[in-house]
Amino acid sequence: MAFLSFVYRFLTNFAFMAVVYFSLNFMEKYPNRAILAILVLVYAGMRAASTLRAFYFFQKIEKLEAETKRLQTSISDGSGGASARRQVVADVARLRRDGELKSYMDLFFLALIVLLCVAAIMRQ
Repeated sequence: MAFLSFVYRFLTNFAFMAVVYFSLNFMEKYPNRAILAILVLVYAGMRAASTLRAFYFFQKIEKLEAETKRLQTSISDGSGGASARRQVVADVARLRRDGELKSYMDLFFLALIVLLCVAAIMRQ
């Protein structure tokens, strides 16, 4: 499932980039193309800000993971709960890492889209 989530994220970002590319290339009048490019730049900026905010969230989760691992070593009870807690921490670490990779993928495609828009604005 993790691999499919990466494929889905790649395909949706690529589809958005393709829509932007074809929309900007098929606009014949410069003012319309410039307005569309500016609107896409605004949208890309909002998505980039949201993605960068997610990195802050991932950083906080990483600190919680480290704190939980530290507490797990100091608190060891005789019950079987320790292995379950270790599994939960491992699952959270995997989900955080996958989320960071998806965010990097989003930022890469957003950078490509920004380049497309800037090129469309500069071209007459």
